[in-house]
Amino acid sequence: MNLNQRASGVLLHITSLPGPHGIGDLGPSAFHFVDWLEAAGQRVWQLLPTTPIGPGDSPYQSVSAFAGSPLMVALEPLVEAGWLAAPEVPAFGANAVDFAAVVPWRMQQLRAAAAGFFARATAAQRQAYAAWAQAQASWLDDYSLFMALESAHGGACWWDWAPDLRSRKKAALTKARKEHADEIAFWCFVQWQFDNQLAAVKAYANGKGIALMGDLPIFIAHHSADCWAAPEFYFLDDRYQPTVVAGVPPDALSADGQRWGNPLYRWDAMAKTGYAWWTERVRRALAQADVFRIDHFRGFAGYYEIPASCPTAHEGRWVPGPGQALFDAIAKALGPLPIVAEDLGLITPDVIALREGCGFPGMKILQFGFGAEGDHEFLPHNYERETIVYTGTHDNDTARGWWNAAPAREREYAACYLACGAHDVHWAMIRAAANSVANLAIFPLQDVLGLDSSHRMNTPGTLGGGNWAWRFTWDQVGSEPGRVLGLITAASGRGPFDRMKLPA
Repeated sequence: MNLNQRASGVLLHITSLPGPHGIGDLGPSAFHFVDWLEAAGQRVWQLLPTTPIGPGDSPYQSVSAFAGSPLMVALEPLVEAGWLAAPEVPAFGANAVDFAAVVPWRMQQLRAAAAGFFARATAAQRQAYAAWAQAQASWLDDYSLFMALESAHGGACWWDWAPDLRSRKKAALTKARKEHADEIAFWCFVQWQFDNQLAAVKAYANGKGIALMGDLPIFIAHHSADCWAAPEFYFLDDRYQPTVVAGVPPDALSADGQRWGNPLYRWDAMAKTGYAWWTERVRRALAQADVFRIDHFRGFAGYYEIPASCPTAHEGRWVPGPGQALFDAIAKALGPLPIVAEDLGLITPDVIALREGCGFPGMKILQFGFGAEGDHEFLPHNYERETIVYTGTHDNDTARGWWNAAPAREREYAACYLACGAHDVHWAMIRAAANSVANLAIFPLQDVLGLDSSHRMNTPGTLGGGNWAWRFTWDQVGSEPGRVLGLITAASGRGPFDRMKLPA
């Protein structure tokens, strides 16, 4: 995808799609959503990370930076292949994911499908599986063994495993691969299916002129195959516990700051390898999407280091990141990088210099533009072309929810600037973003549908409470939102103009 072209798109995570199996996946609804995007004149479908979920059901705390989420593997293709009997589906809710109920049921179905594959697959299917596994071995071997060992240790974190396994003694790993061969094969099968299904959705979208936009978290989880496989790349003590962790300092929104808890990279150790791990991670991201957003981009210029012993972010300090050397190394190996830099938060001149030096567009959030005066950088008349504008992101309230909760002064400013009220603020924000000079405008589906705060995807700094669980139904969509979005897109030069049906 050319990030310099004028276009627009919709932000919707795979898990938010409709479907009968308790959570959105890469099945029929994904293809139907691509059709809807095309009809609405959109050219981008932005996703959240497609890696396995972690604590709090978050896709930003995954057990692997490379693997795909088993929950996104659609069951219909497995039934069609003859590996899985049509399942009896529990009465899952349609508007939210009940992770406690959905996860064990979906995993049971995947295990049955894997057993069916290994028992009944054709020679050609087995050959395709083996070729794929060989091509992905650089990350798949460690990931599949990690998952098998996690199961063998009753779900315990890797630093609590048997000593020779947590320290990756060669003989212990060789023995484990033999002992857990069936479990390893299961996890490999699931990843094979994930890759096949995502590739099919991507090819279908690309065929209709729609690009997939992925999302790459900057940090990895402590309990992850990545950290276990290469502990030398992280600040860990002799018990494999982080000595320092990631986060952001206290600010007006959080008196204690945010202590994320992720282990921090030893950038000097990674530099000695030519940043090979990062190059492979980006290679994988580009195989799955046409462009991707890097979360917390400012951390590559300078990151906030918090002593692991500190329960809050009060005692942290800023430490220089790898800077442009990292992206130069990746680009040398992979070519031009279609990356969007999430440059929100405390942005200092070094962050701006890094983003501009790499040639990456940054982000603007329209909701944030009404708290000051007309010179605010997030107001559309102040944008530059090399910008991605959002009405809001997965971490923000919906447009209507923002309006309902905004201080009176911000709401009055927005009403004046956007010429709107509570009933149409979502369309006014979409129109303002679309009419701006920003090359790309992205709208969460919740804003296109005009939904309130009860439909937001995530509230940062909170656990539970429905985070990451939101889903929509096709009944909520109807014909009008797509029609109006198509008109706004056409009028703003971001989509096919003929859909406006103007008289000759």
